[in-house]
Amino acid sequence: MHDTKVKLSDVVERHTLTVLVDNEAGVLARVAGLISGRGYNIESLTVAEVDPTARTSRITIVTSGTPQVIEQIEAQLRRLVVTHKVTNWTGEQSGIEREMALVKVAGTGEKRVEALRMADAFRARPVDTTQASFVFEITGSPGKIDSFIDLMRPLGLVDIARTGVAALNRGPEAM
Repeated sequence: MHDTKVKLSDVVERHTLTVLVDNEAGVLARVAGLISGRGYNIESLTVAEVDPTARTSRITIVTSGTPQVIEQIEAQLRRLVVTHKVTNWTGEQSGIEREMALVKVAGTGEKRVEALRMADAFRARPVDTTQASFVFEITGSPGKIDSFIDLMRPLGLVDIARTGVAALNRGPEAM
């Protein structure tokens, strides 16, 4: 009989990483290439300039890997000349993750009424309404958005657009 114990070091976990970088051409491609070039998928990628005076951007990446892989990715990100700081929100940091999604649901009759009821329960608000469809805007944790989408499937889910994860730490400190 084989011992099928899974070592903690073999467990693949989802991690949210934030990288503060110089806002210049090619930086996003270098950061994304560093992760995807090693065969790891980027599940979500959000980037925007956060300080025009300092010309810095914040890149938020959601990826999965073993603890060793994530540590390696963090170390390689820190070695990039354009990187100011790397934070792993999944680790010891206490962070807040939010995402926004637009969810289109088509339906009439009871399915339409149920879609509105579910949207209200999830605090999703209709941003476009026609006789045959709604577009809901929902903001929250990625898990909350996943749950809302799953509930909308049998009610006439047509389309989804998601922004990707944004993350900040709790408390008064900056990244």
